[in-house]
Amino acid sequence: MSTQLIYANNGQITPQMEQVAADEGLHPEEVRQAVKDGVAVIPHNNSRFFHAKGIGQKMRTKTNANLGTSADEMHVKEELEKLRAAIEAGADAVMDLSTGGDIHAIRREIIKNSSVMVGTVPIYQAACENISGKKSLAEINAEDIFKTIEQHAKDGVDFITVHCGVTKEVVKRIENEGRLLDIVSRGGALHAKWIRYTKQENPLYEQYDRLLEIARAHDMTLSLGDGLRPGCLADATDRAQVQETIILGELADRARRAGVQVMIEGPGHMPLDQIEANIILMKRLTHNTPFYVLGPLVTDVAPGYDHITAAIGGAIAARAGADFLCVVTPAEHLRLPSVDDIREGVIAARIAGHAADICKGIKGSMEWDNKMARARKTFDWDYQVKGSIYPPKAAAYRASSKPEDESVCTMCSALCAYKHGDMGDTNGNGNGSH
Repeated sequence: MSTQLIYANNGQITPQMEQVAADEGLHPEEVRQAVKDGVAVIPHNNSRFFHAKGIGQKMRTKTNANLGTSADEMHVKEELEKLRAAIEAGADAVMDLSTGGDIHAIRREIIKNSSVMVGTVPIYQAACENISGKKSLAEINAEDIFKTIEQHAKDGVDFITVHCGVTKEVVKRIENEGRLLDIVSRGGALHAKWIRYTKQENPLYEQYDRLLEIARAHDMTLSLGDGLRPGCLADATDRAQVQETIILGELADRARRAGVQVMIEGPGHMPLDQIEANIILMKRLTHNTPFYVLGPLVTDVAPGYDHITAAIGGAIAARAGADFLCVVTPAEHLRLPSVDDIREGVIAARIAGHAADICKGIKGSMEWDNKMARARKTFDWDYQVKGSIYPPKAAAYRASSKPEDESVCTMCSALCAYKHGDMGDTNGNGNGSH
């Protein structure tokens, strides 16, 4: 089996590349070259059939929504409702992070019902199965991990998060430096704890070529996880975070040489003034590998509103070069998200990505805003609703409060600036157009 990257290296344009080109307003050759150069990826397991999306340079900033059960909440039906809500709200990808119930069956249901790319974190399943088997974390071995990864690949997973950069060296570095909030990545914490217990090297790092073989066989994109990402503002941009990124950059080069598509995950929690510098540094260290960020969240004091703190950071990160935004919901740090939480998180992330795309000059981005501006000027309420980032909410607000003059809204009513602000009308009558 070949991969999108191998096809690109051989000068071949795939149907997936053509789909991405059509979506992004690019020539298929531009997409092929971006994939070949490693500055864009098209996560698309070779056993699945869905509309492919590209992540990377010259392309619209993409969004991912995290789904999945926990040990306390194992309702598969609700996770499928979250999947539908995420896709309806415009998510480009979803990740199944299930840690409760029949994880294997849940993943298969999500893949079967998803019309967008699906990602997973296999170490979660490996750890959960060991725990359910009354084994200690230290008893997880390379065979457990790689068996799970291969299972995910065969099930049709399009991209997996693998914490290959959590090495003995990096764990020692974080111990020496000290952090206020230590390790907040579940995968990173599992690997670090295993390394401390066993005194052995991370199997995903030590046997990286084995991982590449599995990924190449299924054209499963590797998302090299940021196991040492900062979990609070005080821990941002420390030596452990940067050292891990250096390692991930080297591993990304190895993946591309093996014909495996790869992207890299980034922070985390971070003060506003560090975000742009971080993205530039991370992109430089990883040779412009597509960058996938969680947030960054720009303050630690807004539980219940972390979709907003993440959108603020996400807009700055995407403007600086991040390519893929992980959705953060209002429930972050508090509970497993509900269907409504997923919807609100996706929309917030999409707003952040679109705001950045305007600044990056992504084709069609500014044109969308200009259409909305013209619709407001001409009182075209139909487009103002249909052309909004989430039409159902816009329609509900419009329907809930209509003025006597339905050409305007109840904010200004007869004093509507659009009626009186036409600079071409010197009589002060306004354009009066609908």
